[in-house]
Amino acid sequence: MANRMSSGEFIALVAMMFATIAFSIDSMLPALPEIGAQLSPDDINDAQLILTSFVLGMGIGTFFVGPLSDAFGRKPVIYVGSALYILSAAVAWASSSLELLLFARVAQGIGCAAPRVVAMAIIRDLYSGREMARIVSIAMMIFTLVPAVAPMLGAGMIAIAGWRGIFVSFILFSVITVIWLGLRLPESLRSENRRPLRLPLMTAAAREMFAHPTVRVSIFVQSLCLGMLFTMLTMVQPVYDVIHDSADSFPFWFGFVALMAGSASLLNAALVIRVGMRRLVTWALGAQIAITIGVITLNMMPLSANLNFAVFVFWQTSIFFMAGMTMGNLNAIAMEPMGHIAGMAASVIGAFSTVLAAAIAAPIGQMFDGSLYPLTTGILVMSVAGFGLMLHMGRIENRLPA
Repeated sequence: MANRMSSGEFIALVAMMFATIAFSIDSMLPALPEIGAQLSPDDINDAQLILTSFVLGMGIGTFFVGPLSDAFGRKPVIYVGSALYILSAAVAWASSSLELLLFARVAQGIGCAAPRVVAMAIIRDLYSGREMARIVSIAMMIFTLVPAVAPMLGAGMIAIAGWRGIFVSFILFSVITVIWLGLRLPESLRSENRRPLRLPLMTAAAREMFAHPTVRVSIFVQSLCLGMLFTMLTMVQPVYDVIHDSADSFPFWFGFVALMAGSASLLNAALVIRVGMRRLVTWALGAQIAITIGVITLNMMPLSANLNFAVFVFWQTSIFFMAGMTMGNLNAIAMEPMGHIAGMAASVIGAFSTVLAAAIAAPIGQMFDGSLYPLTTGILVMSVAGFGLMLHMGRIENRLPA
């Protein structure tokens, strides 16, 4: 890399590219009631599809942008993805129907996959070993702060310009990122190191991954853990608004929960060497089952409104914390036997788990009926399924040669 950009500036740019996804999802949460009332008054639950449609598009885009950047270079793919993201945000801003808005959000998710996925490839191009781990760790630490502030930023934009103003902020955010990237960061993948785009290689890699028992189980468990996270995200605002009458304070509570759950990464880093990835994931899912059963039980009791609210905030934190204790480990488990096709494997894992998680979360979100029952039941079923699959993975590992 030409010495135009310092390490600190590079980390800040990468963190901003990582943050595009969290900003695009979490800042929309305070806008759901207004969008539902304006574009889907007959069924305000349909507004939740604004989140899952974006996630669906992101999963689709994740499958393609990595191989495309290997073939055509990192910066051109980010430029095209960002252009699609900006154009889709403009269409969403002008939408007069929920159907058009959802179409724009799918396209926006596809475009958003480019800066997120290709940013990791750029880090691989420029750094290696411990220095690469340091860059990723610092960038991800900055990235974890975005969910804490995004709902507050969204609420601020709504107060100034209505819910459509959030899409203007998406456009400005992406334009700043692209200009910064274009002016300051040279292309990191030299033309002689580029690889042609071959669809048969992509399908062969997918077949190989799903034929491996440990990798296959890990991908499905990762889908379930993401499904729990996305289900909570799609329903959390209605829960605060309808059940707890706390819509005004929702952005602040969401930020508090996100900050508390951010410690999961630190705890995971401290335990994973001693305990192992599979056991940590199994324990985290087992704990989630116990906590969710406890929440279901407490909701059947005549608790005070304040105690009910405290129980939900604790449970919401546990879901975010579980994601922090499982996602990285499951990704590492799936990637470990796939070192010979690492780039393609990362795309397949990210795409499949994200699309499946969105497909799980969307129908559960549509079941919201003014109670916690659909959310708690959905989370419990996914936790039990994931826990069972992790026990199955343990039996698979015991049968494999050392």
